[in-house]
Amino acid sequence: MKTERKGSTEKGGTSRRHFLKLTAASLGSLAAVPGSAEALDFVLKNFREVSDDYLEDMLRDLERGYEKKYGMPFSVEATGPYDDVLFGYGLDLSRCKGCRRCVHACVAENNQSRDPAIQWIRVLEFDREDTIREINLDEGKPFYEHDLVPAPGKFYIPVACQQCEDPECTAACPTGATWMEPDGIVVIDYEWCIGCRYCMVACPYGARHFNWTEPHIPEDEINPDTHLLGNRPRPHGVVEKCTFCIQRTRKGRYPACVEICPVGARKFGNLLDPESEIRYLLEHKRTFVLKPELNTRPKFFYFFG
Repeated sequence: MKTERKGSTEKGGTSRRHFLKLTAASLGSLAAVPGSAEALDFVLKNFREVSDDYLEDMLRDLERGYEKKYGMPFSVEATGPYDDVLFGYGLDLSRCKGCRRCVHACVAENNQSRDPAIQWIRVLEFDREDTIREINLDEGKPFYEHDLVPAPGKFYIPVACQQCEDPECTAACPTGATWMEPDGIVVIDYEWCIGCRYCMVACPYGARHFNWTEPHIPEDEINPDTHLLGNRPRPHGVVEKCTFCIQRTRKGRYPACVEICPVGARKFGNLLDPESEIRYLLEHKRTFVLKPELNTRPKFFYFFG
C-alpha cells in the first residue's frame, strides 16, 4: 500500500510538521516573544518548523493549560509513527451484537463531549431483511433501546473513520489541517482547523464531527493521558474524528474499542507485518470495505468469521 509522508519524523519520536506551518521566518525573532502562551500563538502563525526542544516547551504549555482548566495533571505527547508500520482494522460482523460498549469506551478514552454528545463510533442497526438488498448506511439506526441485544430480526454494522489510503477529506481541507500520517492514521491539527466543515462534506462515511459548542466532559471522567493529534480536549469550533487511539497504538496498545469488545469482533494490527492478525484475516477471510466504488481504499475491513 502507498503511504504519504508529510514532513520530517523520527522513528518513534516527535513529529514536527504537524501543526507548525505557514510562512518561514527567522528563529531569532522568538527572543522578542514575551511568554510561552504567546510564543505558541506566534509560532503557529509564523513558522513552518521548529526544533524538538521548542516543540517540547509547547507541549508542556498545553499541559499547564489543561491542568489549570480541569484541575488535574495532564500529559500531552506528540509520539510520531514508527517505520514499517501501516495500521489496519478488521471487524467481524457475524460476532457484533450491537452492545455499543465500543462506543462508550471510545468516548471515555478520547475525551469526547457528553453534552452535546459526540461519538466517533456509530453502531447502526438494520433489519435482517435488508440483507436481501443493497444496504444504505443512511437508513441504519444509530440509537436503539432493547432489553437484550442482539434484538430479534436485527443485525449491526459499526462505522467510524475508515482511515482511507486516499482520503477525500484531506483533499477538501483548505488549510492543510488534516492529513494522513506514514502509519496510515488520518489526523486533524486542532490548531489549524478553521471549522469550515468541508472535510465533513467530503467524507462519504459520516465519520467527522463538529464541535458546535464548548465540549462538556465531566471532571471525574477526563482522560489526562493524551496525544497532540488525538484525544486531547478539543476547543469549540473544530472538527474531530477517530484516530485509531493514536495515544495508545503508537505505544503498542490496542485501540480502546478493540480491548472492550466482549465478543472479540474487533481486530487491529500492522498491515505490513505478515505475521499480524490483520494480515491473517485479509489472507484467509472474505473481507470487504464500505463504498468501494469511491476508490478511497479504506484500511477498515469488514468480514464474516
